[in-house]
Amino acid sequence: MMTSRKSLWVLLFIVILWVSFTVFRNPSEIWATFKLPVSFSRWNLVMKSSCPTVPLNPPVSLQETEMRVKEILEKLDKQIPPRPFTHLNTTTSATHSTATILNPRETHCMGDKLDVLLEARDHLGHRKEYGGDFLRARMSSPALKAGASGKVTDFNNGTYLVSFTLFWEGPVSLSILLMHPSEGVSALWRARKQGYDRIIFTGMFVSGTSQVHTDCALVLNSSVELCQYLDAQDQEAFYCVKPPNVPCAALTHMHSKNKQVSYLRQQERSLFEKSNIGVEIMGKSNVISVSKCNKEAVPTKEKCKFGMVSGIPSGHVWKNTWNPASCSLAPIKMKDCLRGKFIHLMGDSTIRQWMDYFKSKIDTLRSVDLHETGKLQHQLAVDLDEKISIQWQKHGYPLIGSLVYSVKEIENIARIIDRTGGEKNTVIVISLGQHFRPFPIDVFIRRALNVHKALQRLLLRSPDTMVVLKTENIREMNSDVERLSDFHGYTQYLALKDIFQGLNVGVIDAWDMTIAYGTNDVHPPQHVVGSQINIFLNYIC
Repeated sequence: MMTSRKSLWVLLFIVILWVSFTVFRNPSEIWATFKLPVSFSRWNLVMKSSCPTVPLNPPVSLQETEMRVKEILEKLDKQIPPRPFTHLNTTTSATHSTATILNPRETHCMGDKLDVLLEARDHLGHRKEYGGDFLRARMSSPALKAGASGKVTDFNNGTYLVSFTLFWEGPVSLSILLMHPSEGVSALWRARKQGYDRIIFTGMFVSGTSQVHTDCALVLNSSVELCQYLDAQDQEAFYCVKPPNVPCAALTHMHSKNKQVSYLRQQERSLFEKSNIGVEIMGKSNVISVSKCNKEAVPTKEKCKFGMVSGIPSGHVWKNTWNPASCSLAPIKMKDCLRGKFIHLMGDSTIRQWMDYFKSKIDTLRSVDLHETGKLQHQLAVDLDEKISIQWQKHGYPLIGSLVYSVKEIENIARIIDRTGGEKNTVIVISLGQHFRPFPIDVFIRRALNVHKALQRLLLRSPDTMVVLKTENIREMNSDVERLSDFHGYTQYLALKDIFQGLNVGVIDAWDMTIAYGTNDVHPPQHVVGSQINIFLNYIC
């Protein structure tokens, strides 16, 4: 009896040894046998099209996102209805349209509102019966280095009310630019929805010592085998034609160029000639005089903080310095504010400008070589004594540019946020938009929604984390209108405000700021970047 029991124990011991040896020698086969995942990673960016990935988030979440995309698109469609276009003469003319100052005076009072009634007329002098013109209103005093945007109200009958807030005293110039007539707006909106191929991406695959280049895109209509680079969580994908005998994972670099394709009709293209973009409506009698008028002192405004909602105009420029309309900015020493903080800048080159600004203003920041190359390389700068860490990272596809950039570690911002632990000294700054303008706007809306969801998750697990959203800058007026017009940026600006309303983030309204500054440059000068960063410092300190 005792011998039999000893034999059983020996046999059991041998079985345990065998199982342990098998598991540690080849764990993946054991996991496969029991249908368990080998990797517990929540994201997987690069996947071959022949091996589809099941999304890790519930399908209902994806359905909700698509419903929200559709809802935002429908809102925009209502604001941009189709307009008839038969001839240039029947489109809105800046020269023939009239702008009348309501209740004009010899001297206006600082702090008052000034309204201008605009009546749109076509090139034959006929009054327009519908709205939809893309207008840009601005007041300025160049000698004072002062400026502010004006608020445009469209009555949808050919008349507009343009309202200016008289923030400063002195001579003030009023400007109302016809950026695009309503017929041009309608054409741009229709054309944007029609194609993903205005930009050609070229991917570089490395195979041993040789390189292979193939076409890549957000959408590829091809019968050949494709590589799919999939964000498994949000089901956003980018594609490349698969090179023969080279694995999809061998993709290392990317660049792009414009494709000679247009979805505008031939007669519509005349609307976007340089002479028809950004044409002044106000005329020569556009200078008014503003004085203090012995008004009572303006009540003190509270300091700018997270969650504040600003209107239009959101502020004004005075002596090249930004002054918000709804809150006040305190003087803050940059180095003291950033002490002990981790700042993660995510997005395009307009937020990379912040990185350059920080490095120029904090002489103790030291760049860390991350052994990447190219203009879009990941950047890190640290001050070890003050425990300051600032990094910039590009957003995921699409990234347009003729310079070659590495995609070895490219990923969507939402995945970076999901891997961020977050705490009171972590600050995330996001800027999206410019690289999305040449593509159908649903691509941008979907990306913004997925970033929003990732931020909601972050703020649930780490509510002390600070998040700042910078909207797009306006850019050059005449640069490649069909792909890059500020009209495309404006629709994205409206969508972004819709998506992020109610989320406890600090918003830097770079759109309104760059109109006020009158920069017309996708990369505004350093004093404009400095004003954006001053708002940021007030948010976080």
